[in-house]
Amino acid sequence: MKNKKIWWFLLRFFGTYFLFFLGYSIFLMSTETKVPNFKSDPITHHVAASTNWLLNVWDANAQIEQHTEELSIKLFVDNNYVARVIEGCNSMSIIILFIAFIVAFKGDWKKTCLFAIIGGFTIYLVNIIRIAMLAYGMVYFKKYEIILHDLLFPAVIYGYVFLLWVIWVNRFSNLKKRTS
Repeated sequence: MKNKKIWWFLLRFFGTYFLFFLGYSIFLMSTETKVPNFKSDPITHHVAASTNWLLNVWDANAQIEQHTEELSIKLFVDNNYVARVIEGCNSMSIIILFIAFIVAFKGDWKKTCLFAIIGGFTIYLVNIIRIAMLAYGMVYFKKYEIILHDLLFPAVIYGYVFLLWVIWVNRFSNLKKRTS
């Protein structure tokens, strides 16, 4: 078969992505509720609560509450509703993509597992800091809302993930060993 390595790469990437995405989807279906009341999944709630805690460490007078009309957590700063934390904000889809990529660029299994855990955890933390900074920006730099939400802060999280991928490929994957 021509380009066997490319096919194996794609199989590992999409196989890993599919399995993790399937598991995460099952988790969401079993933890989110709309009836009788809206209740967001525990990961999204944890991200919102951690963001709330971080904002309060920064003396921002933040509070959170479950949105009553949708699957999101309302985030308040100084009693002003500044943002909603939805499932798409909890970084899990980015972590799944990150893990699929490092599995596709295979390396030693111990290093792969360790890098996936540490990388996933740090992505989660960077995301919480990103949301807190975004909420802070929504209060004090409201006129830049679109730039902050749509450009600057997505660049932070995706830039960080890209940096981790570069580190993985150049330092830990088998690709580095083959080119040396």
